[in-house]
Amino acid sequence: MKFSRFFAVASLLLFISASTFAQEMTKEEWQNEMTRQKAKLESLTKESGTLQNDVNTLKNTKIQDYDDCVAEMYALVGAKKADVDNFRKMISELEGKINRKEAPKADRAKDLLALRQNKISALPEFFNKVHVDLQKALDAWVEEVPVIKETDINYAVVKGDCLWKIAGKKEHYQNGFAWPKIYQANRDQIKNPNLIFPKQTFKIPSLTQDEKTKYDKLKKNYKPAPVK
Repeated sequence: MKFSRFFAVASLLLFISASTFAQEMTKEEWQNEMTRQKAKLESLTKESGTLQNDVNTLKNTKIQDYDDCVAEMYALVGAKKADVDNFRKMISELEGKINRKEAPKADRAKDLLALRQNKISALPEFFNKVHVDLQKALDAWVEEVPVIKETDINYAVVKGDCLWKIAGKKEHYQNGFAWPKIYQANRDQIKNPNLIFPKQTFKIPSLTQDEKTKYDKLKKNYKPAPVK
């Protein structure tokens, strides 16, 4: 045995050490040193026995199979492998929807809440993803407020009207520069934007925010030609 060989060598070294010291020590000093060395040997022998018992215990201990360990862990959250596989798929699908910003955001928040309330989310594989990462991604998602399009207004042309004048009316855009919007919305009736006729009925569509900004800028920067 390796341990027996170790202690045989240790005993021999103690003997040689003691013999060397004996040449330079008195009898009383030699006896004290021998007592100290014997105590060290007894301590090492005791430690060896403990280590040998530990080795024997490990040899007799049955190591649990990996799959059994995983199954036992799943059982702690009341799940089986199929449940965990399905949960993993649900996380992947939700992560994709959040990354692609598939609105409405409120629905994605409900989906995430359902995952967080599932006991399977407590497993080490999923905890950070469900309770930290996906929540951060959802918080960083700034959902655009949809523009509510107002119902188009119908306007009957009267004598003296032009597209510029119609666009500048208070009930319409209050900005003559926005006349192209009316022109584009009524191309079926308007062949030439400079020629419109009384009793024609035009749709007056709402401006988008970008269009409003564009035409307001044109109006602000407009400088009429000086009168000669």
